[in-house]
Amino acid sequence: MTADPGDDPDRPDADEETDTDAILQEIERKRSIRGWLAVAVATIGIAFSAFQLWFAARGQAFEVTLPVYGEFELATLQLLQVNAIHVGFALVLTFLMYPATTGDGPVTRRLAAFGEGVRDRFGAGHPVTRGVERVGDGLRWAFVDPDLDRVTPMDLVLIAIAFLSVAYFVTDFQEIQNMRVFGLRSGRPVVEVFTFLEPVAWLFGPLADTSYAFALGVVGVLLVLEATRRAISLYLMIIVAAFVVYARWGFVIPQDAAYVGVLSIPPLSWESIVQNLWYNTENGVFGIPVTVSVQFIYIFILFGAFLEMSGAGQWFIDLAYAATGTRKGGPAKASILASGFMGTISGSSIANTVTTGAFTIPLMKRSGYSPEFAGGVESSASSGGQILPPVMGAAAFLIVQYTATPFADVIIVATIPAIVFFFGVWVMVHFEASRVGIGGLDPADLVQPWNHLRSGWFYLAPILLLLYYLIVERLSVARSAWFTLIAITALIALVAAYSDETRGRLVASFVGISLLAFAWNLVGSADAGTVGAALNATLGQIGWILMGAGVLTLASKPRLDSSLLELDQQVDDSLAAVTGWIDRPDLRDNGLARFVGFIGKSMDAGARTAVPIVIAVAAAGVIPGVISVSGLGPNLVALIRSVAGGSLVLLLLITAVSCIILGMGMPTTVTYIILVSMLGPALVGFGIPELAAHLFILYFGVIADITPPVAVAAYAASGVAKSDPFQTGIEAFSLSLNKAIVPFAFVLTPGIVLLRENPDAADLPPGEKFRVLDAADLTDPAWAIPEVVIPVVGVFLGVVALAATVIGYVYADVSRLDRALFALSSLLLMAPSLAVSGTYDLLELVGVASGEVTLFLDLVLRAVGLLLFAALLVRNRRRGSAGTESGRTAEAV
Repeated sequence: MTADPGDDPDRPDADEETDTDAILQEIERKRSIRGWLAVAVATIGIAFSAFQLWFAARGQAFEVTLPVYGEFELATLQLLQVNAIHVGFALVLTFLMYPATTGDGPVTRRLAAFGEGVRDRFGAGHPVTRGVERVGDGLRWAFVDPDLDRVTPMDLVLIAIAFLSVAYFVTDFQEIQNMRVFGLRSGRPVVEVFTFLEPVAWLFGPLADTSYAFALGVVGVLLVLEATRRAISLYLMIIVAAFVVYARWGFVIPQDAAYVGVLSIPPLSWESIVQNLWYNTENGVFGIPVTVSVQFIYIFILFGAFLEMSGAGQWFIDLAYAATGTRKGGPAKASILASGFMGTISGSSIANTVTTGAFTIPLMKRSGYSPEFAGGVESSASSGGQILPPVMGAAAFLIVQYTATPFADVIIVATIPAIVFFFGVWVMVHFEASRVGIGGLDPADLVQPWNHLRSGWFYLAPILLLLYYLIVERLSVARSAWFTLIAITALIALVAAYSDETRGRLVASFVGISLLAFAWNLVGSADAGTVGAALNATLGQIGWILMGAGVLTLASKPRLDSSLLELDQQVDDSLAAVTGWIDRPDLRDNGLARFVGFIGKSMDAGARTAVPIVIAVAAAGVIPGVISVSGLGPNLVALIRSVAGGSLVLLLLITAVSCIILGMGMPTTVTYIILVSMLGPALVGFGIPELAAHLFILYFGVIADITPPVAVAAYAASGVAKSDPFQTGIEAFSLSLNKAIVPFAFVLTPGIVLLRENPDAADLPPGEKFRVLDAADLTDPAWAIPEVVIPVVGVFLGVVALAATVIGYVYADVSRLDRALFALSSLLLMAPSLAVSGTYDLLELVGVASGEVTLFLDLVLRAVGLLLFAALLVRNRRRGSAGTESGRTAEAV
């Protein structure tokens, strides 16, 4: 933020500095990755990213272009094979990065207690005691990693099994295709695959004659469950395992049992279950969620990693402070902007809270905000990044796949609610700053906004390009992300190679490579053609040409000092480790080495970030897989509607509570996948637009990250803020309260999310009854004003009223009565239909006939809310003015 960070009084002091790695390790329980383990993880991670980049660039055909010869095909993989390799990489990295146990779990404690009991019973020198102790030592050696720094033998065994499981998909795919027709039993038995076991086959009993495909399927599902326990939570593993058990024994539920009778399913064999959960791209482990991860999620995680490693994170933080730092409560407002932006591309509320919060939280505390409030602001904004277009963490891509909606339409629908949320948090921190008397930062301690934009414009270019590809060109998500990654890398190469001294050679390199590319496209390429075709082909390669020009310039001037580029510290740390390992410390200042290090670290960081998400979607895919293979779906919808008793409000409350409970401590993507499969059809069946229903589930899944008692994002922020974890969670939930009301508003009034019912909706399937607005809709004032304009304005005013309720201050302190009235005005402005529908449901319970929520009634209630809100503001303004006059009089006296 300043020219000399060491002299900046607003940067965290030494005693305020936070070990973000330690906080993340405590929450995520990852190993300390050093030495040979760091080399192994980085190598596999870069290979994982390279595989995904190739897939994004070339699709399922893995081929290379050779001079004169043309295209040389290495392999053409089927989707199931690609998905299996994707999950296989994640499994291997999980077993390297996450320990099976650190020795502090209940099983380990009970085994230790058993050993102590044997020692007390037989004595320390007894053979039984020594035998038990040796067994215990062996188990600890094989399974336990107490210091989070050792890969155990069991980890290596699981890695080997994961490799075998994936290799089978690649080498024996024809057998898998045959088994789709004839079943898993038709596959080769284990002893036929491993012929060296034939002499001792009798030792394995029935397992020797078991289908190898069936055995791998069983082991594969178990590997995913174990990886889920390590990387996500035991809670999710139990849920997924329970669905697998239900698929096998759900038929024992009596069909005539009250309520639960609808959960009875036909008997299924283990072979059928394993085939559907392991060898299927429609359902199960390699189903739609993993397909979305392969095609969309991973490449956007890489996009975020490249952007972060380029130094964009700190640049955007500085820009946010330059834009808002001098305003009232400026540090908190800057935190909202910076955390929201980084949260939308990071894919992890926790990681974003810790990394961004390490800078923003100390500044908020020093400006006058309480530690709990500062942590609440950071975690609220960071988690809110998952609902902020265009990336929305990983959720946007899942919505695209599950609803078959174009990505641009998902962005359009999600934009207004996201803006409302961040506006609401902004107003709350403004009111809190007014209440406490918190001003802004000294302008001298901030960068100049226009100078900062001029020096870092290349950080904005990839984001603008991404939006252009997605919205204007309407390219596929994968292609858009691929082109944007090329743009990021090319821009970093150019900026790293640019200086007054190298400007000429940079231009010369660009021109030279461009001419060579044009000549090749004209006469040397297998697709050589006309001059126009060659020119178009060369323009299509402009990103690679720019990258090549930058690399050539860096190679010709390796000690170039780039004044514009400040790569993330992680790049320099990794480069220092590698150059130290190969005994070439002189390469640390080599521009080309730093550029290569930037690419390698970005690919490595992207893979590490993606691992828990890939494992989560693989495990969560089991649940819709079970629902599909068992035929449970329609019965589940009937059960949910029966429990809701025909009440839409009750169904929405059930969904909201389910999202929050299920989402505690789990990735938002998992919560979304599970509940969209279970509750999504029921919501759509009530007449809710499909996109609105999916956003509703997503919003409450995000809220789970900052809802006590789990509130993982808030607890991460408390580690940075050194505040009370539970109170930080309370503050974060309070600041995000509008995130809990806005979903009800747009579900009941779809115009808020720019959806309109089709004229022939009665004849259309539930998912096609609504469409995204077009220009003609907005130019129809008779519909647009009451259905879109008034509700959207009402939502924005409603979050201001909600802020007054939560903070208890506007121009002056707000009394308890006025808080209650502000809350009422907020509800009437944002979601009057919710209040009326809830009242009607209560009346029906006592046998009183009720009506419907008409558009006229909706508008009248919004008008009442507006009048009440205005009256409360006027009264509070007068109270604030009177207090100011009293203060001046007292000073004069």
